[in-house]
Amino acid sequence: MAGPTHAQGITEPQAVLPKTQLSAGIHIIQAEVANSDETRQRGLMFRKRLDGNDGMLFVFERPDKQCFWMHNTPLPLSIAFIADDGTIVNIDDMAPETDDTHCSRKPVRYALEMAQGWFADHGISAGKKIDGLP
Repeated sequence: MAGPTHAQGITEPQAVLPKTQLSAGIHIIQAEVANSDETRQRGLMFRKRLDGNDGMLFVFERPDKQCFWMHNTPLPLSIAFIADDGTIVNIDDMAPETDDTHCSRKPVRYALEMAQGWFADHGISAGKKIDGLP
């Protein structure tokens, strides 16, 4: 879930967003695309599950330090912060229902949330590439 601003008053999960197909090596990811202030703020709040290779891709207008939290998000998630060229800058695990911030180590334009442990389970770490970014 994107940054701790403007999240007050949200009480339900957002409808499923349009999806894009990404790849990380041989692994295919079906990612909902959150590319507006409203969809980024709501993110995966109140969602109770993510299936297999499903995730949410957050797309920002320009590279910047991006920070996320898990307010009202009951799923444990892992987040990859991704540079314009698809290189993963850093990956953090995020505990459910917490207000701790998780930030990119460098300016990025993309962040990809997956079920917690997905990146580690698939051998994906900082320095690897995500292909198919919009």
